Amino acid sequence: MVTLIGGAYGPLNDFFVALAVAAFGFEAWAFIDAIMRPPHAYLAAGKLTKMKWLLILGVALAIGLYAAAYGGAIGFLSVIAFVAAGVYLSDVRPRVREFKKNNNNTHSGPYGPW
Repeated sequence: MVTLIGGAYGPLNDFFVALAVAAFGFEAWAFIDAIMRPPHAYLAAGKLTKMKWLLILGVALAIGLYAAAYGGAIGFLSVIAFVAAGVYLSDVRPRVREFKKNNNNTHSGPYGPW
């Protein structure tokens, strides 16, 4: 990527780099959260399996890392990666986090013990 140092696009380029780094943090948060959730929670919530979400978010994370490391957006793929992380965090995560990691306590509902 050609970077204009000290040119008219310097502040704009810096803005896009900062935006790419922030998007990478957002995508990393989604990927790490997906790793921490139990696999049965995805199926119980009626969502895609954990492996499919890890694949989607892993690709999004790789695209975000590339965009952040090489100075900004790499086109429409960066937007798709950010949207995939946004869908996970806004739709899947609230449903999946209702389930606990272990099922040792059988008298536990989504809002606590009963």
